[in-house]
Amino acid sequence: MKRFSMILFAVLAVAFIAPAAFAQTNAGAAPEPTNWVALAAGFSMAIASGLCGLAQGRATAAACEGLARNPGAVVAIRFAFILGLVLIESMALYTFAIIFLKVK
Repeated sequence: MKRFSMILFAVLAVAFIAPAAFAQTNAGAAPEPTNWVALAAGFSMAIASGLCGLAQGRATAAACEGLARNPGAVVAIRFAFILGLVLIESMALYTFAIIFLKVK
């Protein structure tokens, strides 16, 4: 119990000292503006990657279900599945390329 309280006090001390350390700026220098483009680019890439992952998971589940229902249509289902995955992944790559060009 004593060790836990010492760790807790150390964490609290760091938590109270850290804001003062990060708040220090140069007195004569103007603060740097926030790069909102980079921040928005990060959020848009996160959203695009998350939705691509969701879409790929749903496409895989649908392909597996289709193969389980009709094993004779393996070639057609596989072709449609791979084409769908390529198009889904290209959305993430296009988003990455646009973000790379915009933030650069």
